[in-house]
Amino acid sequence: MSHEEDILMRATVVPEHLRPEFLPKHFGLNAMLKVEVSIFGWMECLCPAYKGGFWEFIELSNGGAYMRPAHADFYDLRVETNGFHDRVSADAAGLIATTMALNRLIWQGHGNLLSKYEQLRDFIPHHPEHAAILNALD
Repeated sequence: MSHEEDILMRATVVPEHLRPEFLPKHFGLNAMLKVEVSIFGWMECLCPAYKGGFWEFIELSNGGAYMRPAHADFYDLRVETNGFHDRVSADAAGLIATTMALNRLIWQGHGNLLSKYEQLRDFIPHHPEHAAILNALD
């Protein structure tokens, strides 16, 4: 990635009229429902207080994409396997849950999601909560 691309990386909320295209565009028809269900499952695992709700779709300028819950501003997340426990923004929580979901699906044979996972990992250093996100993913 060039220095210019590095500076310009940004996240944008998908407008309502483009929401139906988001999942198939970024995750393909064959994996889109598995990705969505996996993200919801990871959020439930990471945050026992999470009880569902509306999610926003986010597109990255590097071609990546993730989902974030829109019910609360902050979530208390816990990753039992690495000792992470912190309060993070809804945006960071969604980025963590999406990254974990994609990673698990890749290991389960959905190698076509690898580029989407890598695009998220490339974006994380640009996020204001990058330290907490990386600690959660460690």
